[in-house]
Amino acid sequence: MHVVILGCGRVGSSLADDLDALGHSVAVVDQDAKAFRKLRPDFSGITVKGVGFDRQTLENAGIERAHAFTAVSSGDNTNILAARVARETYGVENVIARIYDPRRAEVYQRLGIPTVATVSWTTTQIMRALLPLGADTEYIDPTGTMALAEVHIGENWLGKRSRDLAEATGARVAFITRYGSSMLPDERTVVQDGDLIHLLFPPDRRDEIELICEKGPVRA
Repeated sequence: MHVVILGCGRVGSSLADDLDALGHSVAVVDQDAKAFRKLRPDFSGITVKGVGFDRQTLENAGIERAHAFTAVSSGDNTNILAARVARETYGVENVIARIYDPRRAEVYQRLGIPTVATVSWTTTQIMRALLPLGADTEYIDPTGTMALAEVHIGENWLGKRSRDLAEATGARVAFITRYGSSMLPDERTVVQDGDLIHLLFPPDRRDEIELICEKGPVRA
């Protein structure tokens, strides 16, 4: 797929290099041409100098054919404005904006734009949001009988209780990452858009659990 990244700092360059290494088409936008030096010498994507929310700049980066857009520049306002342009003007469905002030995250989530807070999120978590396939194993106990993994949750689970997810999969919801902070779910916890769900389950049930998490609850 084609991914446009705004910001070629440490996060943006690392994300671009990782996606490029996976064989995806990548375009990186930054106002400072010197920032592109952070990319690996073998980076095969394109670089575009310009303002991230400028339409011509975005079109030069291939926004019209982009499958995903992520804004990780150093400015909250620039990131959210560029993310809204990508979503609302060019119809890019998979859009993520990095926010330095986590207090703004909920506001932007309500605009339909997932956000990540720089303090507690990493490039790996952004990668999972851009490529939400399967389960990303985080830990396997020494006996090999239990795994902790971040599992992609299909949209049919949104608004359902985390307890229902646990009952449907037979797994345990270890914790949920929401707005850049982790929380332990209780009886009232409901799965929301943008949540990262971390499950405990036997590794040999991985495929079955991934399918249930992707498809959603069984309707009676």
